[in-house]
Amino acid sequence: MQAKTLALLASLAAASAAHAAPSTTAGQTTFQNNCASCHSVDANLSSRAGPGLFGVVGRKAAGVPGFNYSAALVKAGAAGKTWTREELDVFLADPAKNVPGTTMPVGVPDKQARAALVAYLASLQGAVTAAAAAKPATAAERQGSWDDNQPGRIHHIKVTDMPPPFATSSAGNGPRVEARPNGSMPVVPQGFAVSVFAVDADKPRVALRAPNGDVFLAATAKGEIKVARAKNGQAADKVDVFATGLSRPYGIAFWPSGANPQYLYVANVNSVVRIPYRNGDLKARGAAEVIVPELSDTSGGHTTRTLAFSKDGKTMLLSIGSATNVATEIGPQPPEPIAQWEARHGVGASWGVETDRATVMAFDVDGKNRRTYATGLRNCVGMLVYPGTGDVMCTVNERDALGDNLPPDYLTRVKQGGFYGWPWYYIGDNEDPRLKGQRPDLKGKSIVPDVLIQSHSAPLGMVVYQAPKGAKNAFPKEYEGDVFVALHGSWNRGVRTGYKVVRVFMNDGVPTGQYQDFMSGMVLSDRDVWGRPAAVEVAQDGALLVVDDAGGTVWRIAPQR
Repeated sequence: MQAKTLALLASLAAASAAHAAPSTTAGQTTFQNNCASCHSVDANLSSRAGPGLFGVVGRKAAGVPGFNYSAALVKAGAAGKTWTREELDVFLADPAKNVPGTTMPVGVPDKQARAALVAYLASLQGAVTAAAAAKPATAAERQGSWDDNQPGRIHHIKVTDMPPPFATSSAGNGPRVEARPNGSMPVVPQGFAVSVFAVDADKPRVALRAPNGDVFLAATAKGEIKVARAKNGQAADKVDVFATGLSRPYGIAFWPSGANPQYLYVANVNSVVRIPYRNGDLKARGAAEVIVPELSDTSGGHTTRTLAFSKDGKTMLLSIGSATNVATEIGPQPPEPIAQWEARHGVGASWGVETDRATVMAFDVDGKNRRTYATGLRNCVGMLVYPGTGDVMCTVNERDALGDNLPPDYLTRVKQGGFYGWPWYYIGDNEDPRLKGQRPDLKGKSIVPDVLIQSHSAPLGMVVYQAPKGAKNAFPKEYEGDVFVALHGSWNRGVRTGYKVVRVFMNDGVPTGQYQDFMSGMVLSDRDVWGRPAAVEVAQDGALLVVDDAGGTVWRIAPQR
C-alpha cells in the first residue's frame, strides 16, 4: 500500500513538474508557426532571412559569423548583450523596444508561447559548424541581380527560362540595412524627380490614399494606423496616430469606395476589424468593431493580411499567406477524403497548420458568409481589384530553397475557384521535388501566372496608376492603367535582387508579361542596403508614393516640370 502511495505521489509530482515547465514540443510548434520562415535550427548555423538559432542560448548577440546583422544588433553585441533565457524572453516580447533599430519585424507577445519557445531553443545545444564562406559570384550568377537594376530596363521572364530544382545551392543571404548615406536618393527614369514625402520612425509598411488626399499608413510592428496630411501636396506636415491597439495591422481599405466611406477596414494578423470613418478624420471616431474574430487556427509564418473589395462593393477579399515554406509537415492526405475536404476548402487546399492558409478568402462586408475564393497562393501580399475589369490581382512571394533562380515570384489575375500550385506545384505543372508524388490528381489544375518576376524579389504592395481628376502632377498618359509593384528584396539568393519598384505593362486590363525597372538605387553592395520598398500608392496630385520600411521614409516621385 505504501509503495502504491509513493508511486502515486511520484506520478503526481512528475505531472505537476511537466505542467509547470514549458514543453519543448509546444515550443517547437511555436517555432514552426512563428519563426521557421526566417530562421533555421541546423547545427551548421545555416541562415535564412534571419541567423540560425541552434545554440542561441549562451551566444553573444550578433554572434553568427558571416551573417548580415543590423547595425543595432551588432552594437548590442559589442556592448556585451548575450542571449540568456531571460534576455530572449524580453527580446521576443517586443524586439523593437528591446533593441531599437532591429530588423526583426514582430515578436511573440503571448507569455506562455514565448516561454515554450525559449525552452525549445535552449534545448538546441551541441557542437556547431559555421557555414562555409560564400564564393564570389560568377558573371552568370549575377544576372538579374541588383547591379543589373536600371530605370527603363525591361524584363520578360518565361516559363521556359526556369532552371531545374537545385541548379544552385540555397542561399541564406539576408541584407544588412545601413543608414541612408548623406545625399543618397533613389534613382528614377529621366523626366522624373524624387523627394521625401514623409518620415516615420515606426517604419510603416502599407499606404492608402483617402478621398480627401490624406495618406493612411499601417505601422505593423507598432500596432497602429497612422495618417499623413500634406497641405501643399508635396510633403506631409506631420504624421498623426489614427488608431492604436491593433495586432500587426497590415491590409487597410475604405468602404464603400467613393467620396464618402463609412469605415476603414483593417486586417490584423488573425482578425478583421472596421473603424468608423468620415472623410477627413485624423483620429478614429469610434472603437474598432471586430467583424472576423479569427482568420485561421495558426497565425505564424507569413503574417501579412491584405484587404480589397470587389468592384460592386459587396464582397470583402482577404489574402492569407502560408504558415510554412512548403508544407512538408502536413502529410500526404487531409483528415478526411480529398473530395470532401476540397468541397469545403477549395481545389488544392492544404490542411493541418495550413488550413485556410495560402489562400484568398471572401466574406460579405459584415464579415459573414466566409468562403474560399482561390487556393495555392503561397503569400499574396499585394492584392487589388483592377478598375474596369473587376479582376482580382495578386503579387505572390513564391517558395524558398529550390535555388537562386527558382521559382519566379509573380503577379497574376486570380480566378474565382482557381488553384495556383502551392505547395505541390509551382508555375503551372512543375512539381516540387520535396513533395514528389503526393498529389498527382492536381497535375493539370495549377494555373500559370500572368507575369513572372525574378526569383526571390519579394513583391509586396502594388497599385494601378490612375491619375486622380485634376491631378497637377499626373504621369504621362502611357502610364495610365499600368501597375506599379514594390519589390522588397531577396534573402534566399546568392546575389541579392529586388530592392526596387517596377512597372508592369498592361493592355486593356491584361498583363503583357513584361515589367520595367522604375525606381532603384537602394543597394550599396552585395551585403548592404539602405532601403526596401514595401508599398506604393498614387497621391492626390498624381505623384507616386513609395513606402520604404527599412528607412521609415515615404518617397514621392513626380514628373519634372
